[in-house]
Amino acid sequence: FGSDELKRTFLAPAIAGDMVACIGVSEPGAGSDVANIRTTAKKQGDDFIINGSKMWITNGHQADWMCLLANTGEGPVHKNKSLIILPMNSKGVVRGRHIDKIGMHSSDTVEIFFEDVRVPQGNLIGQEGAGFLYQMKQFQEERLWGAAAALLPLDLMIDDAIEYTRQRKIFGKPVLDNQVVHFKLAELKTETELLRSLVYRATALYVQGQDMTKMASMAKLKGGRLLREASDACLQYYGGMGFTNDLPVSRYYRDTRLTSIGGGADEVMLSILCKFMGTLPK
Repeated sequence: FGSDELKRTFLAPAIAGDMVACIGVSEPGAGSDVANIRTTAKKQGDDFIINGSKMWITNGHQADWMCLLANTGEGPVHKNKSLIILPMNSKGVVRGRHIDKIGMHSSDTVEIFFEDVRVPQGNLIGQEGAGFLYQMKQFQEERLWGAAAALLPLDLMIDDAIEYTRQRKIFGKPVLDNQVVHFKLAELKTETELLRSLVYRATALYVQGQDMTKMASMAKLKGGRLLREASDACLQYYGGMGFTNDLPVSRYYRDTRLTSIGGGADEVMLSILCKFMGTLPK
């Protein structure tokens, strides 16, 4: 939706790896509830004057620019927001501390503060007031990506658990020989293939230019929950070693938990699906 100049100045260098971007949507009081953001961008001369803060910003410390969602008007909450390119070296931008998360430790995640930050109005992406709509479109891609990104960790953790339980012996026989173990791993593998089919179906809709909101929401919901189930089950079969940082399964357990939260929590996915089904209370 951005102008050719914005694409040349910011998007192309980011794709080339010469610049790092971050997305500025979530705030301390608005995560999944995007319509509730409080950051403002008010016009003054040829500029926007930006005030507010953002939370959970991936790449926040190293980013060269932010794709910022801010309130640019006083109208309805779904029509008063705009996307703006904000260079992170602008005066008034303050990067907070690294957030100490339980997982995803290699992900640079911070809180960002804005105090009278001046940005040219030419940095507006697309139409003023259409930012909420643009952001919702991006979220569908992010949610589909989240489901797709679950597939390889699922394959790896299940395959690793099979190999480990085949080698580890308890009461004179491999752990894998217990029916409760190999049946559970077979079930998890089946669920993974079902998720893969759902991801492919949603992706096909996306490639065809059709609305894949329902399928992407289903895939994101299922992917996050299956990662939680699989990582918990596989970790259990490692016994004490699963509760250490020495093996990948403990990292899967910590890192993949975010899938049910980031990009829209499970409960948001369920609400979206209920809208499609017409089952929300009136």
